Amino acid sequence: MTGTFDAPEVVVEELDILLIGGGMACCGTAYEMMRWAEAVKAETGKDLKIKLVDKAALDRSGAVAQGLSAINTYIGPDLDPADYTRMVSNDLMGITRDDLVYDLGRVVDDSVHLFEEWGLPIWKTDAEGVRHDGADAQKEGIPALKDGGKPVRSGKWQIMINGESYKWIVAEAAKKALGLERIEERVFIVHLINDKNDPSRIAGAAGFSVRENKIYIYKAKAVMLAAGGCVNLFRPRSVGEGAGRAWYPVWNAGSTYAMAAEAGAEMTMMENRFVPARFKDGYGPVGAWFLLFKAKATNAYGEDYMVKNKEMLNDYPPYGGAIVPPACLRNHLMLKEMKDGHGPIYMDTVAALAKLAETLTPKEVKHLEAEAWEDFLDMCVGQCGIWVGENVDPREKNSELMPTEPYLLGSHSGCCGIWVSGPTDLGAPTTEEYDVPAHLPKGWNWGYRSMTTVKGLFTAGDGVGASGHKFSSGAHAEGRLAAKSMVKYVLDNSDFKLEFDETDAQIADAIWKPVRTFLEHKDYTTAIDVNPNYITPKMLQMRLQKIMDEYVAGCSTYYNTNDKMLGVAEEKLELLKEDSQKMRAKDLHELLRAWENYHRILTAEVHMKHIQFREESRYPGFYYRTDKNFVDEENWHCFVNSIYDKNTKKWTCFKRKHVDLVDKSKLFKVAPAH
Repeated sequence: MTGTFDAPEVVVEELDILLIGGGMACCGTAYEMMRWAEAVKAETGKDLKIKLVDKAALDRSGAVAQGLSAINTYIGPDLDPADYTRMVSNDLMGITRDDLVYDLGRVVDDSVHLFEEWGLPIWKTDAEGVRHDGADAQKEGIPALKDGGKPVRSGKWQIMINGESYKWIVAEAAKKALGLERIEERVFIVHLINDKNDPSRIAGAAGFSVRENKIYIYKAKAVMLAAGGCVNLFRPRSVGEGAGRAWYPVWNAGSTYAMAAEAGAEMTMMENRFVPARFKDGYGPVGAWFLLFKAKATNAYGEDYMVKNKEMLNDYPPYGGAIVPPACLRNHLMLKEMKDGHGPIYMDTVAALAKLAETLTPKEVKHLEAEAWEDFLDMCVGQCGIWVGENVDPREKNSELMPTEPYLLGSHSGCCGIWVSGPTDLGAPTTEEYDVPAHLPKGWNWGYRSMTTVKGLFTAGDGVGASGHKFSSGAHAEGRLAAKSMVKYVLDNSDFKLEFDETDAQIADAIWKPVRTFLEHKDYTTAIDVNPNYITPKMLQMRLQKIMDEYVAGCSTYYNTNDKMLGVAEEKLELLKEDSQKMRAKDLHELLRAWENYHRILTAEVHMKHIQFREESRYPGFYYRTDKNFVDEENWHCFVNSIYDKNTKKWTCFKRKHVDLVDKSKLFKVAPAH
């Protein structure tokens, strides 16, 4: 143990580039960056100082930590990035950045090909049309994807993999590229630092070790902030000993959004949230069951609610008329059944497996049943525990589905995040509404792909807003896109001398504040957790979750809110922000929890502010503003963006014009009016 708890050691390091996070996005950034860094060294002799810092361990960090059974974004030779762009736009109710999505669509396959090259087993179809799982495909010598191999598709964009070790494989490549000396694990970055002479520029970041009494301060010209989305913002459906169970990884604490906002970055679409329908209690994934096994979801009486309630889709033109209705509208139809007392909702596993068995050999049936279990073992082992504990055999008994508590993310079926600079070679013809020479709408590009509105601050994965459906492969590819821009930015600004707008002592003092609060007041009471001078991180998180659940469209209100409820939430969150300054930390684990909570509060606040500002219900099924319970295409077919002032601690929300760069009419049975 280094230092003492009341006086930690402060480590200061000067870098060119700092990578924050250890998930797929940062692994992609790390792998690609070293290729460009080595080219720079060969050409100029300059050895760029690069470091990746992660609060966990790279091998099992990020949303892919437990594994996956499918890669959800693979374009392949038979599909088109423009079609991918249309799909993303449709599923997110029409408000996405076509430039970002299309750009990703044209490069994402390269990351998937790398994964296979590194050893990821990918299911293939042979020349006779027989399916082989990843290991068999390798054994049979079926060609790799990049050499013409045909993947087993579970959906239009999804391919099946044997993915328990998916993250290990991707992390190994990143570690090999970087070198272990450039990786710092178990250090939680909690604070970004602006430049003293140019507040719109990033100058570095700071955090602390979760294993030793150390504070780390990094000065860096360019920073990649890719620390995931936000979980446990709302009260979870699981209670008691299961309270930590959630669908998205619980260590996603909104750090990406909160730190970027405090640094002055423009945020976008923070009203967007994802409320996935998942297997009840275990939060097990449903994708393979819907797509690969062709299972249907029904109400308690065996009725297909998507067919029964299809007329409800007519209330939401044009999206209700899409060939594939958006995920939020599918939730909307499910919630109708629950509110009408026709629950529980079930996944009809029995009928699905029986129907597949009609056309398969006994060997294929046995393999399919194994995959039904492996789907959970790969990425949500707790669901297998529930099946075993409740004597559920999916061939004989259906399983309940339930919409979860809301999550904020930008790489799955959500699009909240940070406003970033797009590619320079995409867009509409030049007019007065467009930048020259980028040909993108004004304010969509400022020179470096994936850079936020703060100079030198980049993001990827869950951090990039208005660009959902990236999933694991897309987050990796997006990190790679940013890597090249980051190296270019550092070279272009090589002569700039950074200066922090805070002293090292001020930074360390702020980070360690919960510890000092505890040490100062711990002897006031005999019960360590009951003290009028501080609040435990656990109790503060319960307060936050209660506010969000009851007033900002959580589970307990069937995802309903209104202007009055949001006003109450605004008042209560303001009080909670005040009380967060009295959080205690009796050890390093509580210090981590305290800072995660601080990040969650800012994320909660901007989420609430955006819902309050957008005077419509853009995502029915994910949330409803009952006072504005409609989609208003005329006035709100736009981006809602915001900026936080860290001095006044106030948010400013505003509209940005939405522009379609790809023709969307193919999505709909009837072309949309706009």
